[in-house]
Formats: sequence, C-alpha cells, structure tokens
Amino acid sequence: MLSLKQKPDPNEEFIRNRGDLISFSLKLSSPQNGEAFLRTNIGNAKIRRKEIIDRVEKDKPLLDADWHDVKMIQTGECEFSIFLPLLETGIFAAKTFFKEPGSEKILWPEGNNVKIKVEPADTIATNTIYTAFIRQFNNVEQAASQPDLSINEQMSTAGTLQKSPGTFRNLIKELDHITGVLGFKNIQLLPIHPVPTSFAKMGTYGSPFAVLDLKNVNPAYAEFDTSATPMRQFEELVDAIHLRSAKIFLDIPINHTGWASWLQIHFPEWFVKNSDGTFKSPGAWGVTWEDLSELDYKHKGLWERMAGVFLFWCQRGVDGFRCDAGYMIPQSVWEYIAVKVREEFPDTIFMLEGLGGKISVTEGLLSEADLDWAYSELFQNYDRSQIENYLPRCITRSEKKGLQIHFAETHDNSRLASKSKCYAKLRTGIAALFSQNGAFGITAGVEWFAMEKIDVHELNDLNWGAEDNQIEFIKRLNEILMTEPAFFAGAKLRMIQHGNHNGIVLLRQTENESDTILIVANLDDENESFISWNSEDFPETEFFDLISKERLITKNNDGLLGIPTKPGEVFCLVNVARTSASAFFPDKAVNSKKNCGEGAPRDVI
Repeated sequence: MLSLKQKPDPNEEFIRNRGDLISFSLKLSSPQNGEAFLRTNIGNAKIRRKEIIDRVEKDKPLLDADWHDVKMIQTGECEFSIFLPLLETGIFAAKTFFKEPGSEKILWPEGNNVKIKVEPADTIATNTIYTAFIRQFNNVEQAASQPDLSINEQMSTAGTLQKSPGTFRNLIKELDHITGVLGFKNIQLLPIHPVPTSFAKMGTYGSPFAVLDLKNVNPAYAEFDTSATPMRQFEELVDAIHLRSAKIFLDIPINHTGWASWLQIHFPEWFVKNSDGTFKSPGAWGVTWEDLSELDYKHKGLWERMAGVFLFWCQRGVDGFRCDAGYMIPQSVWEYIAVKVREEFPDTIFMLEGLGGKISVTEGLLSEADLDWAYSELFQNYDRSQIENYLPRCITRSEKKGLQIHFAETHDNSRLASKSKCYAKLRTGIAALFSQNGAFGITAGVEWFAMEKIDVHELNDLNWGAEDNQIEFIKRLNEILMTEPAFFAGAKLRMIQHGNHNGIVLLRQTENESDTILIVANLDDENESFISWNSEDFPETEFFDLISKERLITKNNDGLLGIPTKPGEVFCLVNVARTSASAFFPDKAVNSKKNCGEGAPRDVI
C-alpha cells in the first residue's frame, strides 16, 4: 500500500515572517505515476478576511473560497516539492496530496493541516517595549530638582503642573532617552482617552481604564495651545516616535468603559446588566472595578463599533495595540476586529493582555483569532523550579502560537527596586536575555530604580534622573538583542543547568547552530552561588561576557562546568574564539564590577 510522508510534518504549527520562503515536500513509499499538489490558502488572505467580515456584517456563511491547489514539482523518482513566498500577514494552513492518473481519488498523508502564522517582516528581532503612563510625564526635570518632595507635593507647588499632570509634549522631550539612549523600538502608552472628572471618579485623577470616549484623547494630556488641539498634540507624539524609527502602541480597553461613557449613554443595551437591571462592573483576581461598566458582546453592532475604534487610531499612525483584559472578550470578536484592521493595515500588532485568563484561551486567541503577541508570565516566576516549570512551555508557545513578551515589570505589580536595586537589575536582565525575537519590555522608571508602585488613580514618582540607575545596563541589553543572531527569529533555546544552585543556564543557538550564546543567571539576589551545567550539554571553557566585557574561564566542580557568581549576577557569554568577539572586547580584559552594584573585581584572564 502506498504511504506518503510530508515535510513539514502534518499537525506542525509554526511562525514565520512576511518575506520568508516556505517549502513543502512529499515522499512516496514506492514509485508511482501521478501528480502531487499542495492544498493551501497561502496567498489568499484578502479572500479569507472578506469572508470573515461578511459573516459578521452581512450574516453570510464562510465558504473557504481562499483554498486552492498548487501543483508540486517532481524532484526525484518518489519525491515532489514546492517553494512558496509568504507575502501576507495572517494565519494560513496547507497540506500535500497525491493523485494517480485518471483517478479522482486523493491520497493524503496522515495527520491534519500544517498551520503557518505569518508576522510582519520587521518583528524578526528587537521587539522591545517601553511602557509609559502619560500622567507621570509631568515635568521630570523639575521632579529631579526637588528630590525631597513627593510627586504630589511637587504638583501642589506648581500651578501649571497641577492643571496638567503629564502631557504628550513632555513625553516627546524624553524620546531621545527612551529610543536613543536605552534603545527601545516600541513605546506603549497606557490608555490616553478621557476619564471621569466628577462622579464615578476613583482617586485624585481617575483610572485611565475608565474610558469615556474611545475615539478621543484626555485633554489633560495636552498643553493649552490655541494652535494645536489635544488630538493634534497626540499626533505630534506619533510623528516624533516615527521620526526616531520607533513604533507606538496604544492600550485600548474594550472589555468595559467608564461610567457615563459615550457608549453607555448612546447604547446602554450593549452593556451587561445585573439581575436587578443595574449595570455590572467587571473584575478579576477577586477585585471588582466599581468605576467600570462591562460591555456585552452578544451584540454584533458593538463588534463593528469596536473595529472602527481600532481603525480610527491606525488612521492616526498607531502601529499596534495592547488588548487590555483581552481574554474576557470572545475569540470570534477578536478574529473579526483583527481581519477588519488588517484589510487596511496588515502589519498592525495586537498584543494580548491575558494575565489571569486560561492558557488555552490565550493560545486560541493567538493561533485562531490572529492576535500577534501576549504577555508572558516570566515576571511571576521567581526561583529555579518555577522558571524550569514555566519557561519551556513559554518558549514553545512563542515558536508556535505567538511571541510571549517578557516584561521585567508591569504597571500592575510592585516595583522591582522596592525589593532591592540588585533584584531590579537581575529581573531586567533575565527578562531581556531569556526573550525570543527580543520580545522584552519595561515600565517607565525601571531604568531609574523607581520604587513607588504605580497607582492608576493617582500620580506616582518615576525617580527620574536618579544618579544611581541601570541605564547603561539596559542600553547594553538592547544592543545585544539588536546585534546578536541568537536573539533573532528561529533561534533555539534550551535550559541546561545542573547541580545544587538557584540559577538558570540558558543555551541559545541560531537555527543552523552557527552562533551560540550562554546565559547564566544567579536568581538569588542575596547570596553568591556557583552556577553549573553538564559539560556534555556545552563543553566550552573560555568565554567573553557581552555585558561586562570580561573574559571568564569555567571551573570544574564535581564533574560539572560552571562559574562563580555574585548575588543576582547575569552573564551573556560567547566563546572566546568567536571571530566577532574582537569587535566587542579589548585585547586585555578589564576588572569587573559586581553585577548588582559595586564589588570586588573578578579574577579574569
């Protein structure tokens, strides 16, 4: 009986980038007359998108008219192959088959379709994100000059600042620091929309997530300028970000609105009601957000309205979106919104905030609804056993479903530096160096060791301009993510730590294994440790550290190779013989400093 073997294997799922070539081959178990074909929807993204849009807007059925057959080329007595360019973003599928002469019977390899997710071409590397809350960018120079006053005391002594806690134009002033010095490629803003200023306002300023009008900006974020409206001042920020070859992402919460929002006034039927007819407030983690009203996506009109919101901001230059509480919104809604947007702006990035939701929901939204990225939960895994349990699944998800973004810290969590500056540096380092495609982010203030937790209802200090900071460290991390192929798309990651220690050793290799980097991290920010690995996994013994620019030699301890580390120390090691190493290092190594502050120099070559 004739059997068929396909490559890639049926059931396989992976991510590629627009502009890549993909190959399929089919091998017969014995010579046989006939022809081989690839059945696929690659190349027909517009047809698929139109069918999904028409299903929602015109109640038409999906016809799968995007599928077509492409004849394969016979390359051997029993082999056929084909190469296809991936020219469109989206989710596609394919499977080979064989037909004998004169027969209508189709012979398929065992298994399901191969699934291919195609992402924008420029997401192969350095998908670094800097999260900014406009309210906090009030006047960082003045804040730095009044270090003995709290941020709210500074506000009360400056009338102009009291009227405008933070502005788009003040953030523009810091872009050279964010994109130029630190090297971040994407700037993500917490919601910028109008919020309650009277009733249903929580705290001094109200939550940015209590949105009143999704198609407008908060006038408090603009300067009083008769020549430029608040929206125009936002567009100035967009232009300034693009001028620096960076992208802007907006955080848009579409699971809910603030009380008395435009939608609630005009379409009250689009909101979830309690049994007594009152508007329901959403919540998570046992907390109810009482200043919010939950939207009800049973109404198709709401789907269309929300798709229009995303298009509105794309038309003003926005490159991507953080989908707040996205796991609470049905998958079919996101599928419609994504294709509606990609009809006009195919390279738009949708980043899912799925924290608190089921992993299966996150994976469905990434692999079926075509959301691009999602928050990883690395920042909620701390010691070796937790990371060993979490990271392999996270790596696989990034390879098959969608990039997982390692944020060192989010606006919802306590500041890293509130534990210690050493801890903040450690967690920033592993978030960057454990990332795939450079998918790494921080929240404004991490670079300055800010310790005051962000309260979205208030105004919190960024510690801006602090003399003790980790700016050079973050700058170096971003340089590594930008220049080292082992941090680009297709790199293979594998943990190889062995021995009794609280550390992680991550082996990173390019797809063809031509370039290798070893990440060594002591997860204990209070104690020194000998971090080791099995020599069979990686036998090299002499390294350069791309961060400190030191040369290091491994030690043998009970049959394991390793290096002694100071508390919280993180290394990014390349083989000393690597030809490109000379571009990074002097002929003689310099004395090192303790990774989490000053310390005794390390013994170096």
